[in-house]
Amino acid sequence: MAHNHHEHHHGHKHLHAHGGLKGQVILIIVTILLFIGAVLIEKNCNLPTWQLLLVYLAPYLFVGYHTLAEAAEGILGGDIFNEHFLMSIATIGALCIGFFPGAETEFPEAVFVMLFFQIGELFENYAEGKSRGSISHLMDIRPDVANVEIGGKLVTVSPENVNVGDIIVIKPGEKVPLDGKVIDGTSSLNTIALTGESMPRDLSVGDDVISGCVNLTGVIRVKTTKDFGESTVSKIIELVESADEHKSKSESFITKFAHVYTPIVVIAALLLAVIPPLFSSVGFAESFPAWFHRALIFLVVSCPCALVISVPLTFFGGLGGASRKGILIKGSNYMDTLARVGTVVFDKTGTLTRGEFEVTAVHPDDFNETELLHLAAHVEHFSTHPIGEALRTAFPNEATDGCKITDVEEIAGHGIRANVSGCTVCVGNSKMMDAIGVKWNNCHSIGTIIHVAVDGKYVGHVVINDRLKDDSAQAVKSLKRLGVDHMVMLTGDRKEVAFDVAKKLGLDTCYAELMPADKVRYVEQLLATKTENKTLAFVGDGINDAPVLKRADIGIAMGGLGSDAAIEAADVVLMDDQPSKIATAIRIARRTICIAHENVWFAIGIKIAILVLASIGLGTMWMAVFADVGVTVLAVFNAMRALRI
Repeated sequence: MAHNHHEHHHGHKHLHAHGGLKGQVILIIVTILLFIGAVLIEKNCNLPTWQLLLVYLAPYLFVGYHTLAEAAEGILGGDIFNEHFLMSIATIGALCIGFFPGAETEFPEAVFVMLFFQIGELFENYAEGKSRGSISHLMDIRPDVANVEIGGKLVTVSPENVNVGDIIVIKPGEKVPLDGKVIDGTSSLNTIALTGESMPRDLSVGDDVISGCVNLTGVIRVKTTKDFGESTVSKIIELVESADEHKSKSESFITKFAHVYTPIVVIAALLLAVIPPLFSSVGFAESFPAWFHRALIFLVVSCPCALVISVPLTFFGGLGGASRKGILIKGSNYMDTLARVGTVVFDKTGTLTRGEFEVTAVHPDDFNETELLHLAAHVEHFSTHPIGEALRTAFPNEATDGCKITDVEEIAGHGIRANVSGCTVCVGNSKMMDAIGVKWNNCHSIGTIIHVAVDGKYVGHVVINDRLKDDSAQAVKSLKRLGVDHMVMLTGDRKEVAFDVAKKLGLDTCYAELMPADKVRYVEQLLATKTENKTLAFVGDGINDAPVLKRADIGIAMGGLGSDAAIEAADVVLMDDQPSKIATAIRIARRTICIAHENVWFAIGIKIAILVLASIGLGTMWMAVFADVGVTVLAVFNAMRALRI
């Protein structure tokens, strides 16, 4: 039933009837104007109660018709005790109570509760609208054309029309349209969209290529091994679209509360109206009206106005406080999920590391370090490859030292050869050294090893690696302090690089060389084995993380570095890319939930006290009204605390 309710509730979330956010804002403004008009009429004209009811019904129905309709729809659909039903019963009780002898009218309260409920919905829709564009950005990786070889000629077709076993030609700068095997040519591939790995992968004959990557340097001929529907790109888009169906929906606090509280109150009121008259000495028909009146008072007293107003306010306070810290939480229902995080799963590149490469070690053979870097930077002067950038950054004054560079030749998948002041310098990987017949030394350092040879003689190597973010270690420590007991890293990067990062940061588990579908599989395993009432958060930043961000209990994306697809798929966005903000977000969520609980217990406690007094004849209607209004004011003040962090 909860499941049906949720689908139905989410249908409501997009407020078809109000025509979006703008319609809702207009609705709220008009209601406030009508309400002010009603208050002025009440103050200046001495109207009988029933005419006053008509005056207040204008703003009440204007702002509340949608909630009343949802409540009716819930009753018809078998999901009776939702928050709309709770609001409707509470406000209808407040409208009726003024007609009882000796009772005060509560018309403004009824309008207020409905108005606050709508304002709450507005904030939530705003947060949802800001975040949920569409996953259209996944189309960034969808290739538009494929160049197929037919009878020695190249024909440009749509990737859907390529068969398995066809030969396609991919030029530098083009997207790989389908999965396949290289049969001719060497190049390097930018795989960042799929694996999140920023270092391009070298390709030569016999290597597999996956669709969605970008071919960087050489022309390659590829024999396709899968048709378009089965290719990696299509699979990712499918994964994201289907992830939502599997994700258990986190219900908002007030929804959960309504499911428990409403049936208790309604059943108690019915019992109060029916049971005492059965045991009455006067007879059922005579004593029923008196008990029915008591039951109605009971309903009004138990109307959770204080909660309905203060609980959403607490959550806006928490959401507002989080956004001031650079954390965008996309709805109050994610607060509860965040507060119970017990497992955090990280992506590596761009999440724990910066995704920028730098020279981490220089090991010369018979040159000194400066000379080695100086030569490598010269050769890589015009390279667009991340390696070239890292070498130029490490030796910034190479442009001014008067060396002459000629005959620059890029050898795809191997490296670059150039003439520097009369010497032939080769800078590249071990394949390049083998090709020119130079004996190279292996390196114990983790990272990408760039070898350098001058005139056919080996002179040393440079190690290039991705840099850890400054606060990654701090982030892991803070999460451990908060009681997050399981931290895992999933990455598309190479095993040795991944394990090195995991060891440095003190993570519990690490899985490397994964494709997006593998990440989803591991997260599903972790979801199946986690502690009962704890939740799983996934933190990532790339298109390849979008399916997992959607699948986890709560998805957290990096807002600055992150791809739009990741930001849209996530439930929480860290605006400044600092992983240490995850702990801050959990702390804010826990504190917000704690304040909401305080308000619930405080309001219900006072109500129970008044109900007990009323049942032994000591409670009066004005006490009930005081309990409601007074408690509301105090609860609202308490809710304001959530804004302060």
